[in-house]
Amino acid sequence: MSKKIGILTGGGDAPGLNQVIRAAVFYGVKNFGYEFVAIEDGWKGLLEGKSRPLTVDEVRDWIYEGGTLIGSSRTNPFKHEDGGKICRENFEKMGLDAIIALGGEDTLGVAYKLYKEYEIPTVGAPKTIDNDLPGTDQCFGFDTAINRVMEAFDRLRTTARSHHRILVVEVMGRHAGWMTLVGGIAGGADIILLPEEPFDLDGVAEQLKKLREQGRQYALVAVSEGAKLKFAEGMDIITQDAELDEFGHVRLGGIAKVLAKELQKRTDWEARHVVLGHLQRGGAPTAFDRWFATQLGVAAVEQIAKDNYGVMVVLKEGKIVPVSLEEAAKGIRTVPEELVEFKKIFEP
Repeated sequence: MSKKIGILTGGGDAPGLNQVIRAAVFYGVKNFGYEFVAIEDGWKGLLEGKSRPLTVDEVRDWIYEGGTLIGSSRTNPFKHEDGGKICRENFEKMGLDAIIALGGEDTLGVAYKLYKEYEIPTVGAPKTIDNDLPGTDQCFGFDTAINRVMEAFDRLRTTARSHHRILVVEVMGRHAGWMTLVGGIAGGADIILLPEEPFDLDGVAEQLKKLREQGRQYALVAVSEGAKLKFAEGMDIITQDAELDEFGHVRLGGIAKVLAKELQKRTDWEARHVVLGHLQRGGAPTAFDRWFATQLGVAAVEQIAKDNYGVMVVLKEGKIVPVSLEEAAKGIRTVPEELVEFKKIFEP
């Protein structure tokens, strides 16, 4: 039986999104005769009834494209009056039989709620460069992002060494330190500061003094945008903007600037800061993310062919398998304590 499937991408863009879409369209059209439409700009498109057809010819060359070619947003339908009901009505108006939702905890949390409360048949796939989604061993987009982080450290090392400076590098990841941990170790960072382990400025300064005493002329510090500073009265994070988005998130960023200034003061060692920002999520995906995303696109269509909804297709112990979308609503997956300890092998 032919089906009409809507695909949407929500939240921050990530390498691999276009490759999931491409694989789903290829497989669904060729094997089942399915029809596909792009729901434009994430859940905003379903709220506003915006969609366009997707064909094999259109997506054929999407294998090397980064970002998302069908648009994205951080729209939460449940922050809009009757948003769930409107989504259900537009689902029917579009003549859809199912939705493939590509996103992280917020996008897939909405997918789960629409499935449970409004009976919209939905299959998800775990996208986030932060790699913090429960229920999967890895999210697509993460491999490309940590390669960007590693490459940045490779480049920054030469200028830090040339000018005998501390370079403090701010890495994305929100409240999970996966990107900072893996990208920092791969890039040879001397100190790695994660949200999972609050730090105090004096302690970091002492580590840097120890490094200099060992004869080191420069230092690289990797700090997660969501890392927590210890103060006498407790802990805090640095934010760029206290205003919340529709999912209740503040805009993180700015900790590297604060840290560089304070470390220079405490060590009498010139320090500069670099914010990698959106460079981490942009550009073409790595071979791994293209392959991983392609597998997920095929697996998502397979679940629809089986009428198995309310699931997301994930990587578990080397295999692509379905798990409940409810997993995505269980908070975030942070760096475990044993890996927080592991990084200390390489610190002063």
